[in-house]
Amino acid sequence: MAGETTRLFTDDATMGRTEIFHYDTEKDDGSFSIETIQVVDDLVEANKYLANSEDSNWQGDMHRVASIPMNMFSHPSLQGIVTPAGRILDQKAFKKWLNDPDNRVFRTKLGHL
Repeated sequence: MAGETTRLFTDDATMGRTEIFHYDTEKDDGSFSIETIQVVDDLVEANKYLANSEDSNWQGDMHRVASIPMNMFSHPSLQGIVTPAGRILDQKAFKKWLNDPDNRVFRTKLGHL
């Protein structure tokens, strides 16, 4: 894009996350954006393994049901449901999000919440 400055902001190989700084030099309002790119292939594979190896038993008090990358907590589909830090604001809506087949890759335990 003409008039856009793009710079590497951070690159964290351990977390598989890269942030890129974007600034439109044609705008005079000082606004910018930071694009976050996170490779989640290893997380998705680990979640699949856990989901397939977990006991289908739901007895007991605590169950690990999902593993979600931190940058997902600011995703538009989770706005109003969780904070960017991961605190759940709407338990019912969060369960619905976790039960959605589109988000199955984040589940570590099969079944309906």
